[in-house]
Amino acid sequence: MQRTVFAFLAIWLIVAGAGIAQAQTGFDRPGGDYTNFQVRGGDPAACAARCERDGRCRAWSFSYPRTSGASAICWLKSEVTTRTENTCCVSGVRGAGVIEPKVTEAEFSIDRVGGDYRNFDMPPDPAGRACQAACEGDNKCRAWTYLRPGYGTSSARCYLKSDIKPPRRKPCCISGVIR
Repeated sequence: MQRTVFAFLAIWLIVAGAGIAQAQTGFDRPGGDYTNFQVRGGDPAACAARCERDGRCRAWSFSYPRTSGASAICWLKSEVTTRTENTCCVSGVRGAGVIEPKVTEAEFSIDRVGGDYRNFDMPPDPAGRACQAACEGDNKCRAWTYLRPGYGTSSARCYLKSDIKPPRRKPCCISGVIR
């Protein structure tokens, strides 16, 4: 009986502890790499899923493509290293899904397709703030989408929209609604 209670408590602690782990955008986990591969679709969730299927994997880091033609890279790690703030990446530990930041009005990994009346190249901005500011400064703009560099173009691109379109999950983009 005592052994059964001990085993139950050990399993409960493992399961409860797994719920605390989180993967977050804007963080890297340098070191501990044992393999890496290209992520053709450019979605950090593919990196997290690969770690889940690999018994050796304890943590992972996903690096966004930096230029057009470049690929996103997933780094699998044999140990859980300390995370460091870095806008290049999304990282996490085994058992955690991808958590996008929700500290602003920006919608991470969301594209609002259509309604464009103007678009232009801009310097890379991991949070799309310059694109958001361009929309806020234009009375015609109701929504915006920032296209990260490396997703179809070598430079970052801002799309200003006169109509609010439904959000679609796409790792290429950051969007927002202004009015």
